[in-house]
Amino acid sequence: MAELGKPAANAAAARPAAVLKAGATQKVLAFASLIMLIVVFSLSSENFFRFDNLIGIMLSTAVIGVLALGSTFVIITGGIDLSVGTVMTFCSVMVGVIVTFWQLPIPLGILGGVLTGAACGFISGWLVTKMSIPPFIATLGMMMVTKGLSLVVSGTKPIYFNETPGFSKISMATLFGIPSAVFIFFGLAVLASIVLSKTIIGRYNFALGSNEEATRLSGVNVTFWKIIIYIITGIFAGIAGIMMASRLNSAQPSLGTGYELEAIAAVVIGGTSLSGGRGSILGTVIGALIMSVLTNGLRILSVPQEWQTVIVGGVVILAVYADILRRRK
Repeated sequence: MAELGKPAANAAAARPAAVLKAGATQKVLAFASLIMLIVVFSLSSENFFRFDNLIGIMLSTAVIGVLALGSTFVIITGGIDLSVGTVMTFCSVMVGVIVTFWQLPIPLGILGGVLTGAACGFISGWLVTKMSIPPFIATLGMMMVTKGLSLVVSGTKPIYFNETPGFSKISMATLFGIPSAVFIFFGLAVLASIVLSKTIIGRYNFALGSNEEATRLSGVNVTFWKIIIYIITGIFAGIAGIMMASRLNSAQPSLGTGYELEAIAAVVIGGTSLSGGRGSILGTVIGALIMSVLTNGLRILSVPQEWQTVIVGGVVILAVYADILRRRK
């Protein structure tokens, strides 16, 4: 009997190793794709590989990248959050209300934006776990609610931070010519990677995505940890909202729609599986950079906006199909 049990044990041990190997391969392929895009666009236009354009790419990556970091957590569980774009906008509007309308200090505005994002994440997680609403529908509803609230709270008008000049420094202060938003993005990426790989949140995150029912039967409070993961996603959306408002020096209530799709695309291109159980922060960072480089390069080559959308959509479809092929193997 012991001999009969060995093959099963060896197979069980081999599965995690196979998943790790597949994840590492995906990150290498994604990084190779990023380098290839940079080389192609650099050879196609002398304006691409210039310092100011590269900084522009990094700056455009920062906000989408922070949204993608938060989306990575919830997608690893096998869920989805379609509300991160409009939650980001709602958080930026709330910061504008706190700092501009209520005349409170900038740190309190930042705290208010982060807490707003956390509250939105909590509600989404509660809808998914307590009311058993599918994540797609629950977060679609939250997307519509926060989009409307942004317009209601702001009075459908942008909120400008002209009387608080220090606010723009959150994203636009420079060090060696690099905007602070870029440092914030990479700093959050490091933090997210540590949380995902070294903490109990990360372990339960992967466990929920791999087999939620088995995780429940092992005694884990699935409801509690899933809500925590949605809160984390909301917090990242709140930080992205603060960064966006700081970069524009205003809270634009009409922005936000479409950002969630770019964030999800970055996560998928980076190798995180939409079926859950596999993903990495490094892959997400690479995926966000691929999205920004592709968009910037197409713009420099004067590709019409409508064709840019077609090409980016095609890239996302290829990334999802590649994930399907990996799962089949």
